[in-house]
Amino acid sequence: MSQSVGIRSLAVSFPKEVIKNDYFLANYPELFDTTKQASFSKAFTPVEGAEMNTWTKTMLPYVSDPFRGSIERRMISGEETSLTLEHNAALQAIELANLTIQDVDLMIVSSMFPHHIIPGNAAYLAKQLNIECPAFNLDSSCAGSLFALEDACLRVASGRYKNILVVVSCTYSRFCKGEAFSIFSGDGAGAFLVGKLEANQGLLGSKIINTKESCGAVSADLTTDVQGQPVFMVRANKEAGKKMPELFTKYFRKCCTGALENADVTLKEIDFFIFYAATAWYVDFCVEELGIDPAKTINIYPHYTNISTASVVVALHHAAKLEKIHEGDLVLVYAHGFVGNAAAMVICWGKVALGPMPTPSPSFINVPAEVLV
Repeated sequence: MSQSVGIRSLAVSFPKEVIKNDYFLANYPELFDTTKQASFSKAFTPVEGAEMNTWTKTMLPYVSDPFRGSIERRMISGEETSLTLEHNAALQAIELANLTIQDVDLMIVSSMFPHHIIPGNAAYLAKQLNIECPAFNLDSSCAGSLFALEDACLRVASGRYKNILVVVSCTYSRFCKGEAFSIFSGDGAGAFLVGKLEANQGLLGSKIINTKESCGAVSADLTTDVQGQPVFMVRANKEAGKKMPELFTKYFRKCCTGALENADVTLKEIDFFIFYAATAWYVDFCVEELGIDPAKTINIYPHYTNISTASVVVALHHAAKLEKIHEGDLVLVYAHGFVGNAAAMVICWGKVALGPMPTPSPSFINVPAEVLV
């Protein structure tokens, strides 16, 4: 980019309730009788007779674990919704940037399963914030946060906008509780303020592609539970296990290569890497594919599981809070969204004001920082 535009502040927000694996064993024992046969789990099981590839190699250590590497996840409860999480993160991001509500001149909201499925959360969040500027929803499945970041940077660089608030959230549990997918998914939110930065900081280059080949591999079908409440059944078709390794590899290589080229930097110049933690081994897969030092990335999956579009935002926040990322560092960020887009970006990290870490669970407190790699 010709102008220096990027993230000025970054905050995260999580539900209070931490759900450990014992919860599923006690409340949904039937899931473990059929986990290997469950539709979604088929995507996380090696295909018999298939050649060994990077995806299968990194997945194998987790196959015998019915929780596939997850330790705990956060889930909304009581009065909590995606909107309450978004509202909290948004207020933090604005305050951290030393701005007021009136200083924000555009808001972009990307919610995986918004509280208001139609028309989405943007207008409702604008009402809660009492914000007057335009606000719209951006849907790019699990890559929504990166698509929104690029969109915001380009708008600020154009001179049309000065301060853009991006808010992202994932509340899988609202619709998937009690389903096999709920074992591997959680809830969370993040927000960041995009504006002008010091020279040579911010977004340097990006590459975004659509993921049309994934259409039909995974679906989220709206149905009702035994109480008649709406739930999403996340299913993988019988070919998903065969298609996923090829597609994961294709999207990852194409986006990362393109982002590096567009930023005019080499892989060796990258100081830190942020990858969408779709599974416990997804970060390992990315590390293997690029041939990089595992110490140069972070894996948030064991303590949050899959939190969709919020994943890379939370990983960026945690890496910066743990001082794994410093001002001036080059950071490569990647996320893919099935039936959406895949995106990679090279960012020169600026003076980013960071919100607090979430209240940790006892198991999280006992995890040394060096384990979060």
